[in-house]
Parts: sequence; C-alpha cells; structure tokens
Amino acid sequence: MTTLHNEGYAISELCHTAGISRQAYYQYQKRPVPHAEAENDTVASAIAEIYVETDGIYGDRQMCHAVNKSLRTGYNRKRIYRLMTRMGLKSVTRIKRKQYVPHTPQQVAENVLNREFHAAHVNEKWLTDVTEFKALNGEKAYLSAIIDLYDNSIVAYKFGRANNNQLVFDTFTSAIQKHPQATPLVHSDRGFQYTSYGFKKILDVQQIQQSMSRVGRCIDNGPIEAFWGKIKSERFHIRRKQKYYADYQTIIEDITHYIEFYNHHRPQHKFKGLSPLEFRALAA
Repeated sequence: MTTLHNEGYAISELCHTAGISRQAYYQYQKRPVPHAEAENDTVASAIAEIYVETDGIYGDRQMCHAVNKSLRTGYNRKRIYRLMTRMGLKSVTRIKRKQYVPHTPQQVAENVLNREFHAAHVNEKWLTDVTEFKALNGEKAYLSAIIDLYDNSIVAYKFGRANNNQLVFDTFTSAIQKHPQATPLVHSDRGFQYTSYGFKKILDVQQIQQSMSRVGRCIDNGPIEAFWGKIKSERFHIRRKQKYYADYQTIIEDITHYIEFYNHHRPQHKFKGLSPLEFRALAA
C-alpha cells in the first residue's frame, strides 16, 4: 500500500479498496516490526546486492554460502530459497555443450582416474580440457585449462585463437613451471591434442601418468566439464546477450576476470562456502 501511495494514490482510496480503516492502516505502520520480518529484510537486501554483483549466477545453494559469508550468519538453504522465490530471483540456466566429431588418435591411455574425483593432496590429480568462445565479430577464443581435484582450483590456463597442440602444450608447461615438483595423474578426454605423441612426450619427461576418458563418456572428465558449465552460464552467455563480447580481446579480459573470481571468491558447496584457494590456504 505504501508503494502505491508513493505512486500517487490517496491513502483513503487504498484503504477503502482494501476494506480497512485509515486508523488501522496507520496503527499497522507504527507497530514494532517483528524480529523475523526485520531479519528477512536484512537477508533479502544482502541477496539482492549479491545477485546484482554476480550477474545473477547464484542459485539458492551458492547464494546461501555467499549470504552467510557476507552477514557472518548461519542461515539454512531453505530460508534463502524461500526469500529468493519471493523476490523472483533464480540462477541462469545452462546451454548444452556442442558435440564434436571424433578423430583417429595417435596414442591412447586407460581410464586410470575411473571417476575417482576426490584427491587427498594438492597436485595429486589434474583434469584438463579445451573449450571455445565466439565473439560478436565472429572471432573465436579457445581456452585450455587444468583443474586440481584437491580443491577444484584452476592450476593454469591459456587462451589462443586456434584449438591446436601448442595451446595445450603451453598450458601444461605453465602448470609445471608453477609446480615444478608436481607429478599428478593427468586426465583428459580423447581430444587430438591429448592423444598426440607430443603431449605424451611432455608427460613422460615429467614422469607423469596419463589417464583418458572412455569414448563418448564426457562424465569421465566431469569436474572440468562442470567448470566449463559455470563459465558459460555464469558469465559468457549473460554477457553475450548484453552484446558485451565485441572481439577476441574482450573475451580474454572478461573470462580471465571470471577465473580469478572463481579461484579466489566463488563459494564451493563441497568446501562449506569457501572458494577453492580459501580452502587450499585453510588446509595448508
């Protein structure tokens, strides 16, 4: 009623329409605000602020972690879900990924990882893959990345204008430079870069064991597929609809910003709301 009054409607008109007296309305306005109602207003304000800051990428689970971290509280997911529903807020949906044509591999490895997506130590298991982004001017950007299963952090990543062996080799070289003593199990799909003799040689030099997904089983590389889903749904598809990605360079700059946000700030449900690098620092 207050909102309608602010838009120019008379209080007497509104009270008559609602079937209440003016006195009842003013008594209601002067009443002490119940604690639960005031608390919900505080939480709703926090939800709205976080929703805007993150371009609406959080569902109720991630929002719950973010709100609790912001307000230093311990609200449960159901309460956040109710408030988000009342506010008409929901996370963006994901778009199905493109299907690629298979190729003849130079060499293959067994699925050693076997969907054991848990790691007890840092640099114990790395997953890697390449994904594609397309700018409004038609330019394409390819992102190669490596994720550590210990904390789901992005160990290393490289952008390129072509999806080729060099992009993957440079990504892996960068990861080894950051972690020269690491000898992780390295898992990938059966993309041509990973089945090349060149990639196998790089792994052999580092005395690193290779693992590959089975044919047509993208779930064997699930965690990094999930990471691509986050980038696409939480950042790329939103900004592309806003006509943001004019060219190759704007894609690189914005996706780099998202990866840094993901590593340092994005709450992970499996880590009770900590970001990947927060979890790593706490464990250390």
